[in-house]
Amino acid sequence: MGVAVSGWPLARAVSSAGQLGVVSGTGLPVVMARRLQMGDAGGHVRRALAHFPVAGVAARILKRYFVPHGKAAHAPFASASLPQLEDSPAAIELTVAANFVEVFLAKEGHAGVVGINYLEKVQIPHLASLFGAMLAGVDYVLMGAGIPRFIPGVLDAFASGAAARYRIDVEQAVGEEFVTRFDPAKFCAGGAPAMKRPRFLAIISSATLAMTLARKSNGHVDGFIIERDCAGGHNAPPRGPLQLNERGEPVYGVRDVPDLEKIKALGLPFYLAGGYGHAGKLAEARALGAAGIQVGTAFAFCEESGIDAELKQRAVAMSVAGAADVFTDPAASPTGFPLKILRLPGTLSEARNFAARTRICDLGFLRRAYRKADGGVGYRCPAEPVEDYMHKGGAVAETLGRKCLCNALFGNVGLPQSRHSSRELPLITAGDDARRLQEFISEQGQCYSARDVIARLLGPASTRPAA
Repeated sequence: MGVAVSGWPLARAVSSAGQLGVVSGTGLPVVMARRLQMGDAGGHVRRALAHFPVAGVAARILKRYFVPHGKAAHAPFASASLPQLEDSPAAIELTVAANFVEVFLAKEGHAGVVGINYLEKVQIPHLASLFGAMLAGVDYVLMGAGIPRFIPGVLDAFASGAAARYRIDVEQAVGEEFVTRFDPAKFCAGGAPAMKRPRFLAIISSATLAMTLARKSNGHVDGFIIERDCAGGHNAPPRGPLQLNERGEPVYGVRDVPDLEKIKALGLPFYLAGGYGHAGKLAEARALGAAGIQVGTAFAFCEESGIDAELKQRAVAMSVAGAADVFTDPAASPTGFPLKILRLPGTLSEARNFAARTRICDLGFLRRAYRKADGGVGYRCPAEPVEDYMHKGGAVAETLGRKCLCNALFGNVGLPQSRHSSRELPLITAGDDARRLQEFISEQGQCYSARDVIARLLGPASTRPAA
């Protein structure tokens, strides 16, 4: 869920309750670097880093980023390098360690299972990220927002101690292959450690994609998560020509309904997502042949989620009052995928705030690689300054309405960058179920926990399925 919304506290709470707790793998190097600069309250990052198995890495990271007692409130965060094909050794170390730390903390103190979720669109950090998560013993890897057919092979390679390569999509490249590489033995400087191979669940929206991944992936796919268009975050674009409703949202039709019978015929377990985060939906999903459900939005606003407490309270209050407005924006995301946004006053969802923000691209997770005229690789993002994007060969039409998700998502979780005495504004993403949060709240309360959500979803103890 976004950046650090489903962080280790939420994943650990869900996993401790007997379900699959999943941490968000997006932007973790910056998440960890900023937590350290905030003083690492509770010492959690430093405690996890003390268990990092490669000598010297933790010390170098702490020397660069840790600020005892935290940086001044309005001081800017020190920047980490932007992802690129040939990342520096320091950037690779930070990525590996950040993924290790998040999974380590999520698994600490219980025997439950923990997964990590990545966006296929954010390709460059994949190898270092997966290796770090596997070092910490991650049980599942989930991936969507693209066609992740090369991930199973990476998991197989790392589990056997072998090096891996990952093909990177480079715009305007013709007949050329661009890859990133990672060698566990070289990184560990003494031989690759033995690691278990996590199960891989691909996040999809159609039977066609399920069949493609099952038959053409370079390794075993262990199952699927089938997301409908009411799910939060990025949605798959509608099939066919894009049409918008009276609110300016993409129109989905019968062609966008996944064919569950074809998916069942593949013989792999699948989980249903998008609109299944409330009472009775687990039984409905199981009746359709699903192994279970994936729920995001209900957990995104619970006590253990990483969303800033004040933003969370306002979102819950709006939902209880029947005023929650979830808008599927066809243009906001630099990925080109429709993005579900919770319209919340004071955030980047307000047109005046979007218009007032000065465009800047200084995190770069959603930058797209492109082939330059000299044969090298450049990077551009439709949400960066328009003149910069055009100078790199991009079309001005591609920049219209694009929002800097990277900076906004860090604002959601209390880690916004400060600029000239102001801070980056948040942008809350959520599914349609944000309108139904009241069902998790007791009559006396104004908030709810992850266990409250799980209890509501599972229903009476006598009907609960095995975890």
